[in-house]
Amino acid sequence: MVGNRDDRDRTSPARRRGQGQLEAQVLAVLGSATTPVAATWVQERLDGELAYTTVITILTRLLGKQAVTRSRSGRSFLWTPVADEAGLTALRMRRLLDERDDRDAVLSSFVSALSPHDEQVLRSLLREADAGAGSGRHAGARAGCTAANEAEG
Repeated sequence: MVGNRDDRDRTSPARRRGQGQLEAQVLAVLGSATTPVAATWVQERLDGELAYTTVITILTRLLGKQAVTRSRSGRSFLWTPVADEAGLTALRMRRLLDERDDRDAVLSSFVSALSPHDEQVLRSLLREADAGAGSGRHAGARAGCTAANEAEG
């Protein structure tokens, strides 16, 4: 039967993609824009792979995750990225952490599961944040982590 779903090649581009993959594609396109853009602009840059309504749904979900902002322009909206793909992943991690009662236990489990390289990157990032933030909102917590890490190491 022509067009039967079972006859399609399972490796074809028409195969269903995960929400995270679509969000990453939309964020990448938005990130290439030099000004806020309309959903149709995003859709065109995706080579028409996604329906307009799908692009709007993804943009709306990204808005809910605070990964994009929108501003009214006539009867439509213009969209601007707030986070890139790495930032979106960080937002997801933070949201998952916020859903747990025992943040300390979650963070402890996360850190204990890091590879030595990832642990070193995290330590380096925390040191850089301490040096640059001074009295920023996370400076005390970061200073405590850095002091504890230096005492261990």
